[in-house]
Amino acid sequence: MTLAKNSTDWMWLKLLCLTIIATLAFEHSQFDVRISKLFYANGHWLIEKGAQPYAFIFYDFPKLLLILLGICLITLLIWRYWQRRYAHTVNANVFFIRPIAALSSREVGYLLITIIMVPTIIATLKSFTHVSCPNNLSLFSGDLPYLNLWQSILTKTPAKCFPAAHASAGFSLYGLVFLPTLQKYCYKIFVIVTSLGWTMGIYKMAFGDHFFSHTLVSMLLSLTIACALASLFFKKPLK
Repeated sequence: MTLAKNSTDWMWLKLLCLTIIATLAFEHSQFDVRISKLFYANGHWLIEKGAQPYAFIFYDFPKLLLILLGICLITLLIWRYWQRRYAHTVNANVFFIRPIAALSSREVGYLLITIIMVPTIIATLKSFTHVSCPNNLSLFSGDLPYLNLWQSILTKTPAKCFPAAHASAGFSLYGLVFLPTLQKYCYKIFVIVTSLGWTMGIYKMAFGDHFFSHTLVSMLLSLTIACALASLFFKKPLK
């Protein structure tokens, strides 16, 4: 699996259409409800929210790793600026993980912006959609009615659960798929990032914080954003 540069120019638009279709097809569906019922029985969810060690493994630790990656990318950009400015020639491999050190400055900038923008955009969308979490709903011993996306927007329910923001932190690593330097590994990277994002998403589903569609749309939208940014960053070939 390789991604030719010009293939990303319109791929993001196809992905956006797929995201919209998935939203309309799955959001507020019996499919969502049936999947959530797999995690709910006798008035209790599979795990309690915040229960350890699950919260650390599937919530705190992945977020910490993403923050550390962001710090590493920022540090590498500063390092390279300092190298150019003062004509030093110390190899970046001495201080950075080799796969990251091998990336061009443009690739590092793209990856940094992607891991920031993907969760930010999806978290911002949550404040406009007002979609309830499963554990908010009367279907699962909550207080709110089960409304579709449009009804939730109009009524401005207090909940903010769509799309899934926590999973988007994992899905933001889709930026790695579009890096020219890593193109020969893009299929493996796609599988790993998808697995990571869904692991984070299923964790939230296990205590009723999200429906299946919330994570699915988050995945597709993250891939769309990463692809759209790649089409902008890599219009010109890397030197």
